Amino acid sequence: MSQQRKIDTPANELPPPPASTVHEHDNSVTGLLRQLTREVPMLFTKELALLKAEFSESLQATKAGLASVAVGGAVALAGFIVVLMAAVYGLSLVMQPWLAALIVGAVVTVIGLSMVSAGKKKFEASSLRPSHTMNTLHKDKEAIKRHGS
Repeated sequence: MSQQRKIDTPANELPPPPASTVHEHDNSVTGLLRQLTREVPMLFTKELALLKAEFSESLQATKAGLASVAVGGAVALAGFIVVLMAAVYGLSLVMQPWLAALIVGAVVTVIGLSMVSAGKKKFEASSLRPSHTMNTLHKDKEAIKRHGS
């Protein structure tokens, strides 16, 4: 006894386009307009699905990167503090302890500020832009302009 199973499709997949009709190959103006009204909404639906998938992928990659940076940063910070303490201790053998701490603190502060400045430049809006979707939307717009005139 054969059973029909319902196949689950992911939410981001769209159903296939409707079966071809008699009007599919109608090259008259009304036939072309009819075809255009059928296909344009489907095109925009697919573009929105692409945009959603692209944003989702970008967000997941960003989350994973942030988690790694946070954990790695905490471990590195602990090690760095110990190294700084050793540097202050080493310098305090040849100069006053307060001066050793001041020198080490000033050097670390300058390095930290330069790293923050460099990091801010990497957080540009262009890295979050859905470039693939924007490119296809631009191509679609140009194609509609060409066929519309």
